[in-house]
Amino acid sequence: MLATFIIFLREGIEASLIVSILLTYLNKTGQERHKRDVFWGVASALGLTVVAGTVLYFTVNTYAGSRFQQIFETFTFIVAAVFLTLMTLWMQRHSRAMRGELAEQSERALSKGGRFSMGLLSAQAVGREGIETMVFTLAILFTNSRQSAAPLQNRFLLLGAALGLVVALGVAYAIFKLGTKINLGLFFKVLGTFLMVCAAGLIADAVENLQRLGWVPIGKHILWNSSGLVSEQSNIGDVLHQLVGYAEQPTIMQVAMWTSYLAIGVFSFWWFGPSRNAAKTA
Repeated sequence: MLATFIIFLREGIEASLIVSILLTYLNKTGQERHKRDVFWGVASALGLTVVAGTVLYFTVNTYAGSRFQQIFETFTFIVAAVFLTLMTLWMQRHSRAMRGELAEQSERALSKGGRFSMGLLSAQAVGREGIETMVFTLAILFTNSRQSAAPLQNRFLLLGAALGLVVALGVAYAIFKLGTKINLGLFFKVLGTFLMVCAAGLIADAVENLQRLGWVPIGKHILWNSSGLVSEQSNIGDVLHQLVGYAEQPTIMQVAMWTSYLAIGVFSFWWFGPSRNAAKTA
C-alpha cells in the first residue's frame, strides 16, 4: 500500500506540474481557449493508461502459474526498475529547465497545429508519467500475486494508489492556488530515494524469477533463511518485501544485484542532481 501511495503521490505531483506549466503559458500568451485542449489531452492519456494497464494485468492473470506468466512478470520487473530509475534521474537533472522546454514545445504546437497539437502535447507529456506509473504498479501487483491473500492485498495497493493521487492533487492545489511554499527539490529527492529502494527490490525479484526459469544458473546458493523470524507471507514480511525487497531466503545473486543496483542508483541520484550541475555551470 505504501509503495503505490508513494509512486502515485510522486507521479501525480509531476503530472500536475506539467499541466500547470502548460496552463500558465496559455494564460500569459492570451491563448486561454486552448485550456480545454490541454485537459482533453490529459484525460486521453490517463484513460489509455488505465485501459492498457487493466487489460495487461487481467490478460497475464489468465496464465496464472504458467511459464509465460513468470517470463512476463520478470520482463515487467526489469522494465519497471530501469524505466523508473532513468525517468527519476532525468527529472532530477532537467527539472530546472522543464518550464522553458514545455513553453517552447507549446509555442511550436500552437503555431503548427493549434488545438490538436496542443492536446497531443499535453497527452504526450502526461502520458510519460502515466506509463511509468502503470508499469511500476503492474510490477508491484505481480509481486503481490505470490501472496496467499493476494486479492485482499491488491485492494490495499489500489487504495494506496488512490490516496496518493488524492494527496498529490491536494499538494498541487496548495502550491499553485494557495501559494504554499514547499521545497519541491528536497521533496522529490526523498521520494526518489525511496523509489530507488523499491526498484532495487524489483531487480531482486527479477533475479529470483530468472533463476527459477533456469536462465541465470549462477549465484543460486541461499545465504540465509529468516522465514521463522519474518515470513514473506505475513503482513510485516509483505510490507518489507514491497518497501525494501525483503526475501526470506535470498540467493547470493539476489543480494549482490540488490546491493549493487541500490548503491549505484542512489549515488547517481544524489551526485548528479541539479544543485551539483548548477555548481559546475557556475
